[in-house]
Amino acid sequence: MKKATLGVDPKRYGRLLARRLPSVIRSEEENQRLIAELQGLDERYDELSPEEREYADLLTVLVEAFEERNYALGGSTPATRLRSLMDEHGLRQRDLLETLGSRGIVSEVVNGKRAISKTQAKKLAVLFHVSADLFL
Repeated sequence: MKKATLGVDPKRYGRLLARRLPSVIRSEEENQRLIAELQGLDERYDELSPEEREYADLLTVLVEAFEERNYALGGSTPATRLRSLMDEHGLRQRDLLETLGSRGIVSEVVNGKRAISKTQAKKLAVLFHVSADLFL
């Protein structure tokens, strides 16, 4: 095993991996456990050793792969993503009036007849706690 450019000691990294035994994520429970572990590492990021940072990068790859495999939004449109989030949060069109404007605008946006503006995307992002890019 050769030494990485980030100053990762292969022996220390190997011991860290042996203790944690990371593997392909196969269940939502395992995904949530690794996300929690990543959050813990992120909270003390400045204090992490190079090996721990490398481990955090590995966990990120594993979580992203699981989520891409299980939650891919491929082929979706901003309107379908909006409708999906509305369903998930139990919201109806009238619940978006304050965020998007008039009933007509809400109806057109939700049904994909009107594009979501950057301003509307930012408001929706705040409402649903997601990236505004999801709606653009």
